[in-house]
Amino acid sequence: MTKYAGPLRLGVNIDHVATVRNARGGDTPDPTRAAKIAQDAGADGITAHLREDRRHIRDEDIEHLMDVLTVPLNFEMAATQEMQDIALRHKPHAVCIVPEKREERTTEGGLEVAREENKLAGYIAPLREAGCRVSIFIAADERQITAAHRIGAQVIELHTGAYCDAHAEGRFDERDRELEAMREMAQYAHSLGLEVHAGHGLTYDCVQPIAALPEVVELNIGHFLIGEAVFLGLAPAIHKMRAVMDEARA
Repeated sequence: MTKYAGPLRLGVNIDHVATVRNARGGDTPDPTRAAKIAQDAGADGITAHLREDRRHIRDEDIEHLMDVLTVPLNFEMAATQEMQDIALRHKPHAVCIVPEKREERTTEGGLEVAREENKLAGYIAPLREAGCRVSIFIAADERQITAAHRIGAQVIELHTGAYCDAHAEGRFDERDRELEAMREMAQYAHSLGLEVHAGHGLTYDCVQPIAALPEVVELNIGHFLIGEAVFLGLAPAIHKMRAVMDEARA
């Protein structure tokens, strides 16, 4: 199978616009407005994670996003009956199944697929039948990737958090080991016919080695871009990320 040779897609996660809104209550800042700005700035897709506790994105946000977006919506969700019902009602372009713990600040790792293979296979089947593209948020681990392939996922998203943390904290040997694992597992997933995405914790400083992996076709970036938007504006922050990604890809 030939390696992907086209441009790298950027998905912008707008969860933390909703975090700021919810900190005070009310309707501003509006994550749907942020999604439209990101779309106009060149984002190839919008990601939103509807958590069980609704700490940021709310049900009505998903409804609004489905109504206004002209780029694909990537609906992140836990593997629960409630979230499956919501996804089947809206039928977003993609659903990304992620692990979720109520007490965590952010998603802490990849989904345990191998241990829950039969359950997850049955869970994603109706989503695929409804026309949703099913992605699994996963560690760079051969066992988990093989299981994701067996259950019928079309996409994996490699969890880049450990790589980003090691880079930020100056643990460069560990960072390089994480990068090598992602390089090998991106190649492995691609050889199985899986589309490969990556995301979590990526910044201007650490995105380029991930963007340079030829098998990776999409990066999903949120928290950092929303933070940069405070200083630069959302559209300029996205333009800068796109330029850094494109430089690495070239």
